[in-house]
Amino acid sequence: MSSANEMEVDETYPLHECVFSGDVRKLSSLLRFYNVTQKDIHGNTALHLAVMLGRKECVQLLLAHGAPVKVKNLAGWSPLAEAISYGDRQTISSLVRKLKQQAREQMEARRPDLIRALINIQDFYMELKWDFHSWVPLVSRVLPSDVCKIYKSGGCIRLDTTLVDFTDMKWERGDISFIFQGEKPPGESLTVLDNKTKVYQRVRYEETETEIEDEVDILMSSDILAAQMSTKSISFAKAQSGWIFREDKKETVAGLYKSDIYTITGLVLESRKRREHLSTDDLQKNKAIIESLTKGNTQNLEANGEPLRRASLNPPPESGVDWITYISAKAGQYPGLGRKLVYKESSRNFRATIAMSDDFPLGVDMLLNVLEVIAPIKHFVKLREFVAMKLPKGFPVRIDIPILPTVTAKITFQKFEFRANIPPSLFIIPSDYNEDPQRFPDL
Repeated sequence: MSSANEMEVDETYPLHECVFSGDVRKLSSLLRFYNVTQKDIHGNTALHLAVMLGRKECVQLLLAHGAPVKVKNLAGWSPLAEAISYGDRQTISSLVRKLKQQAREQMEARRPDLIRALINIQDFYMELKWDFHSWVPLVSRVLPSDVCKIYKSGGCIRLDTTLVDFTDMKWERGDISFIFQGEKPPGESLTVLDNKTKVYQRVRYEETETEIEDEVDILMSSDILAAQMSTKSISFAKAQSGWIFREDKKETVAGLYKSDIYTITGLVLESRKRREHLSTDDLQKNKAIIESLTKGNTQNLEANGEPLRRASLNPPPESGVDWITYISAKAGQYPGLGRKLVYKESSRNFRATIAMSDDFPLGVDMLLNVLEVIAPIKHFVKLREFVAMKLPKGFPVRIDIPILPTVTAKITFQKFEFRANIPPSLFIIPSDYNEDPQRFPDL
């Protein structure tokens, strides 16, 4: 007979309890009545537990009912991170597919509002200057700069840039244009042009099976990483000027925008790494493995010419933890359910500045919409995350933000003007450009 405490636990998290016991039939019936997105006191969803405990049938059932994959527990780990740790290839593949499907669905749901917002604002031209710098002197001397030119007409946006990619201290220069055509179907709306070689590539809406499996190989062969900018203790204070008579610092940015200058403190870049799923051999070969996989697996082929895929790991030993022990633990301190963690954590505090102006003609909400459209450009993702924070009054005409642990970017809005005569040809692929689906492999 169940005690009162056990009954209370069962009624609070019935999906989680079903997963713990591996009762697939009961889980199937309960999914009609309970919220598959619910988190328990440790921040785990039922999908987290299904992955950590190796309940493959429960995983598939929860995914079929829309269990979210991009969700983190109190420790900051997603179901996909836990699946990589457990090491079952089929489960990892299923989660990667569902993650991408859910991202597409979210974008499709957001798309009509985004297009409407773009159409409702006057057409404009805007310039953003990027200056990358580092506290490491030799690094700072070789970092790039760039002026991005953005054109907006109706539901269309064009961005011209000379910085093709910026990843892990590597960058590629060129003459690149991103074109977003709001009236086109989702799979055809975003195109990137290489204006030097005169080729174009549509930004892929759905990955091929080979691309999915390549991604799974990379995930299974590399560290589980989680990096985020923590803003829990962030604060904005008006910068001061003057030696004796102190006063709030003001500047005119780009010679146009009268701005209040704020100092930002409490900005922490948190980086966490797990590698319990990697063997000693993996760790020694890790760099070579990843380089091989990111180049399309060409170095690892079976006799029939097919890529040699990473095999599932042997499952971790049964933890022996029962449901009551798990759910009775202090929040975020439950006993381990899978492999023993091999974990490293680091953090770096940043002190930055931001110039806020009431003179800039564009609103922050519209800037966020524009940045959402050009999300495939990686350093713009960081900018959007920053601007989405609760900033002081005005528009952020100049920002210093961390891009990598050793690299900071200064972004300056150096020009903005409403234009009524932006030529439609800017948003059309030139007739003498050829399609090259592999020009930008990361898109």
